[in-house]
Amino acid sequence: MGLSGGAGLRKTRIPPVDIEALPGDLREVLEEQRKRYGAPLYPYLFYARNAAYFRAAQAIWTALQQATTRVPGTLRALLNRRVASWNGCPF
Repeated sequence: MGLSGGAGLRKTRIPPVDIEALPGDLREVLEEQRKRYGAPLYPYLFYARNAAYFRAAQAIWTALQQATTRVPGTLRALLNRRVASWNGCPF
């Protein structure tokens, strides 16, 4: 089932991609996000319009998560949630 008509998604003039039409590695990342957060993260549905861009964004965020040593791991999740709430993200 594609997420383009999913409940709770904001409407934009550029529709998100159909997840089933994506390469396997991109689908796996979006599925992991769905399991962890309840739905794929909205920006990644747009990054997925270009597989190379999606993979680059994924690599950047992975590197940032691994390289973040100034904020203890126990506070990192709380900080992420706080920033998400400032941005109107339900997660």
